[in-house]
Amino acid sequence: MSSRLNYHHLRYFREIATEGHLGRTAERLNVAQSALSIQLRQLEDRLGYALFDRAGRSLVLTEAGRIALDHADRIFTAGDELLATLHQNGDAKPPLRIGALSTLSRNFQLQFLKPLLAMDACKFSLKSGNTDVLLKDLETLALDVVLTTEVPQTGSQFQFAAQLIAEQPVYLHGRPDRLEYDTLAMLLAHEPLIVPTESVIRAEFENLIATLGIRPHILASVDDMAMVRLLAREGAGVAIAPTVVVADEIASGVLKTAAFDLGISEPFFAVTLPRKFPHPALMALLAGQGAVAERGGA
Repeated sequence: MSSRLNYHHLRYFREIATEGHLGRTAERLNVAQSALSIQLRQLEDRLGYALFDRAGRSLVLTEAGRIALDHADRIFTAGDELLATLHQNGDAKPPLRIGALSTLSRNFQLQFLKPLLAMDACKFSLKSGNTDVLLKDLETLALDVVLTTEVPQTGSQFQFAAQLIAEQPVYLHGRPDRLEYDTLAMLLAHEPLIVPTESVIRAEFENLIATLGIRPHILASVDDMAMVRLLAREGAGVAIAPTVVVADEIASGVLKTAAFDLGISEPFFAVTLPRKFPHPALMALLAGQGAVAERGGA
């Protein structure tokens, strides 16, 4: 017996399962009922299980039949998506696969996704991880785009494209009673600070305190912007972050932004790999957003 599955038999099985009746399926497909029955029996022999039970004149899927139908749906849907991707047409579009740096602001990610949510019938998946893992997935075409705060460094055989999609100023945010200082230097010298770990923001913050000649009390170094937001909201200290990170708390009055210009900003990039068959939703999502900077990859 051949070890391969006959997908012609599998497609006929899927049609029978959808119709629930052998005769009506044969009539719709314009094939003899006996021929269709033979195809089904050959598939059952190959799988080693009955796929249907009879209920009167109807066919009801067995447990093995339900499992087989689930796989058949995914197999033939993937085939439809393949054709739609290569020909850039059809309704069966694959989901847009997005990777996001795990430390990236959730509020920013939501802002990026909003136009996608407005697109009819556009599915997407969102994966978090570190830069190296996400860029490797981008190289193997497991992802369509990676959201990050830095342009990938040179050293890869792949030529990444990094599109600047936003650049947001960084401020000090905290409970209103923690921000009552006349100067930036006084605030930084007296309040416990919640700062990101190694990042563009952290590097520029270190330059700032060196320039001011301050040795601040760093309460927490946090690599997750969501945790930066929560600590500031609890009143643990003053957070150094883009406003988008604490937008909800500022709107509700729980947090306030200090009126000092830090001269720090955080860029947000959408990193892609030039492809002959890009996802059409991604093309629409990135169209007209910011300037494009291209550099060799990770």
